[in-house]
Amino acid sequence: MESHNNLEENGGVKVSDIKLKNNVKLKLMSCFRSSSENGVPTVEKVDGDGNVDIESVSGDKHHSPTHLVVMVNGLIGSAKDWRFASKQFLNKYPSDIIVHCSTRNSALATLDGVDVMGSRLAEEVKSVIERHPNLQKISFIGHSLGGLIARYAVAKLYTQDDTNLDSNDVCSEHICNQKIAGLEPINFITIASPHLGSRGRKQVPMFCGLKSLEKVGFYTSVILKRTGRQVYLKDKSNGHPPLLVQMANDSEDLKFISALLSFKRQVVYANVLSDHLVGWSTSSIRHRSELPKRKNLARSSRYPHILKEGTETTPKQEVFKNLQTDGHKSKTETMEETMIKGLCKIRWERVDVSFKGSRQRYLAHNTIQVNSPWMNSDGADVIQHMVDNFLM
Repeated sequence: MESHNNLEENGGVKVSDIKLKNNVKLKLMSCFRSSSENGVPTVEKVDGDGNVDIESVSGDKHHSPTHLVVMVNGLIGSAKDWRFASKQFLNKYPSDIIVHCSTRNSALATLDGVDVMGSRLAEEVKSVIERHPNLQKISFIGHSLGGLIARYAVAKLYTQDDTNLDSNDVCSEHICNQKIAGLEPINFITIASPHLGSRGRKQVPMFCGLKSLEKVGFYTSVILKRTGRQVYLKDKSNGHPPLLVQMANDSEDLKFISALLSFKRQVVYANVLSDHLVGWSTSSIRHRSELPKRKNLARSSRYPHILKEGTETTPKQEVFKNLQTDGHKSKTETMEETMIKGLCKIRWERVDVSFKGSRQRYLAHNTIQVNSPWMNSDGADVIQHMVDNFLM
């Protein structure tokens, strides 16, 4: 028999039931939140799981957006890191896009491993698509670790899509007509992402290229749990190479390269200097010997922090010219070469960024994303460059 404390005198209604109804009302009230932050009026649609889809208030009310833009945060980050960038995209394309700032991998959940987070993101994207049946196109933008999470997620979504044909030839033309979760893949963009991991020399600039400090970083990477082991290429088991090495080629289970090739455009934004966490080489997917001389890079007049306007592509027939191996390569160098060789099957657009002279240059890793507008505002032109060159 229930105690009197758990019942209301009026009708015998449980207090817990009343609280539950109130919580449901609060959730329904929060389904639509308006915002004019950064001068761009938007509406945020929040579902019961806390997923947030952002649309422009000024969009055509009789026209549903057909292009989904998924933004993925980095290590210990959250969906809030994309507030500024999402507003700029919606300001430019108010009637055409829905921005979804991923919520499933935030804070300490980013320590769970790239594969676990990538699988979570894939499920999250499918739930977003179910809520918006008019969607036709999809793009991904990932910052830092978010770029690796997005790479895993698109492979998962590509492989699970029954409309895609099996092919052992990742360069075949039919891949361009494939789908990601049933949608046409358009842009795949990463910003300061450690595509080659953090294990190689100068891949983590704050260690200043000193082997002793890089060894300390290698052995203390366990602090970042499963994610740390994977980013430092320490996670191989049962005869399999580290996850990031596996992600540089298609496998029987997941078509990592085919998934990336299915996008019409693949772009990497990379900090040339002052990014203390992710080096220029790993974020731009190049050998250090292939990096251009800084003195030869000119600043853009329109985008002050973009060093090379336009694109620098890697023709498939020339990909392997400078990647010849020899008998003196270390284990780390061999893994790095394998990743570069696999990832360079894709014609990446490489956009080099420099905050030299900026008061925010020492925060370059977050400034390139405009993580916080009041601390990282100098990166606004980089976001604008991304918006202006976005393929619709």
